[in-house]
Amino acid sequence: MKWTNIRTKLILFLLLPTLICIMATMYISYSYTTQSLRTRAVDENKNLLYQGSKNINSLIQEVNRLSLSVYSDSDFYRLLEAGYDDLSSDIAIYNSLSYISTSLPDISQVYLYGVKDSKATLITDNTTPKRWLVNMPYLESNITGSSPVSVQSTHISNAYGLNLPLIQFTPEPVFTLHRRIERIPSSEALGYLSIDVKLTALAEIVDQLYEQDQEKTYVVDSDGMLVYGQDADSLGKPLNAAWYSKQIAPNTEAQGYFEEGGSVFIYQKVEGTGLSWMLVKQIPVSYLFREAKEAAGINLLLLFLLMTMIIALTIFISFRITAPIKQLTRYMNQVRTGNLEVEISPAGNDEIGVLTEHFRSMMDTINNLILREYRLELSNKTNELRALQSQINPHFLNNTLQIIGTLALEMKVPQIYALLSALAKMMRYSMYNDEKIVTIQNELEHVKAYIELQKERFENKFSFRYDMEEPLLNALMPKMILQPIVENYFKHGFNLSRSDGLIEITAARLATGRMEIMIRNNGNVIPLARLEKLRQELEQPAPLDVTAVKNSDSRRDAPGAGIGLGNVLARLRLVCGDDAALTVDNLPEGGVLIRLEIEILTESERI
Repeated sequence: MKWTNIRTKLILFLLLPTLICIMATMYISYSYTTQSLRTRAVDENKNLLYQGSKNINSLIQEVNRLSLSVYSDSDFYRLLEAGYDDLSSDIAIYNSLSYISTSLPDISQVYLYGVKDSKATLITDNTTPKRWLVNMPYLESNITGSSPVSVQSTHISNAYGLNLPLIQFTPEPVFTLHRRIERIPSSEALGYLSIDVKLTALAEIVDQLYEQDQEKTYVVDSDGMLVYGQDADSLGKPLNAAWYSKQIAPNTEAQGYFEEGGSVFIYQKVEGTGLSWMLVKQIPVSYLFREAKEAAGINLLLLFLLMTMIIALTIFISFRITAPIKQLTRYMNQVRTGNLEVEISPAGNDEIGVLTEHFRSMMDTINNLILREYRLELSNKTNELRALQSQINPHFLNNTLQIIGTLALEMKVPQIYALLSALAKMMRYSMYNDEKIVTIQNELEHVKAYIELQKERFENKFSFRYDMEEPLLNALMPKMILQPIVENYFKHGFNLSRSDGLIEITAARLATGRMEIMIRNNGNVIPLARLEKLRQELEQPAPLDVTAVKNSDSRRDAPGAGIGLGNVLARLRLVCGDDAALTVDNLPEGGVLIRLEIEILTESERI
């Protein structure tokens, strides 16, 4: 199998990218899926543990509420404060403690120590209440801190120092709420109350927070003692786990998560009266990502089947279709859509490569022919512009020279110098044929020089004004546009019997990004029939004909037409495009308004 063979290249370059793309897609998909599963599991379990913490706190607060019933039971509080020692007092205390013991089904036993009478009382499930004399309260029940309430973590229940055997008493894991009963409003202790709660109450809440076969939960107090967990032997003992001592113990955040040792840990603080526990859930990563692994296994199977199919199809297609043929087809499609500058790359040394080379040579020949035709068209347009301008300059310059010569013979004054200067400016502007596109500023200067000559000719019987926005002075337009329009006023509209003649030129920017130039005068109006005919000619001007332009002298003498408004419009469209516009209107108060509208150009190809 030759490396230069198109068939070999096609097989290799199709199989390798396909395999790489599929493997990359599987990796990205697996990474995205696992990250999504991790994020979703963390968010869901944060909410779950938060609700669990609320339930645990509610349980502790319910036990705390029961411990506060000693204050609402006036008889019990009075007996505890007075310290009566008789049978009726004992019965009353038994009844109050029994009420506390039976209020919740998970209360194991209730212990009370009265400071006044130095007696301890114990109410236990399925046993007879006991009351005995003792000097000091039980050690864990003797709360001496500022807070009258504390919660003791999980421990094995005991008889609170009672030496007599208790029939049917079975020690079991419990957690205990201890309360110091105070003489209100002082903090003097009247007694000490302890309520043992079975772990079944805690288990009913915690066991709803995890999958028992796969996940684990821990309830740890502020001293690192295990309050609740799946290992019964570790209850009430320090939690010896590196993840706890490194990540959770020094952390002060109320909620968070981390990943360590192949597991994701989510934790939530449980805080309340006398309570500071941490609820932790451990989720193995293998269990968390089980769905992603199942999907990855299915994807691998599909990859095997897909690659088998791709290899078979690639080998089949390589015998029928080749890449160079497709590439050559794309070149042809681009040429068909009008892209004649398409870059055709060599396709090799085989038969398709030779065909591609011939196609490129053919496109080069076509482009060269088009380029020559384009240059010829540009040359023709340049000749058209020069012919259009040649109809204006000789006629005007001849008349002007006669005027200045006559003035020089008759008046012999220095004013001739100013007139000659103005004429020189016009001659330089008109005869400098290399510049066919000029700025509005240049065109305006040419008009001003022309006006100086006409003021002398018509003995200052008219005034000239112009108003143009400053930024528009640098805009570009074809040469010799404004002067022929102004000349029409003196040829066809100027009234020698008036001394208040006026011609005004203004230029302004339009909202569309175009500009308008307006030339108005107060001379004679254009006859309506001629005006209508002129408008029709300007709306749909015929294609530019240089021969017709040269022989257009008879048209110039038409009233109001002047030196070819059609000439002006034709040159505007030749340079500025077909959207250039020229309109002519008679003014109601007398006179003519000519309006030009063109694009605002700052750069243009010099013709």
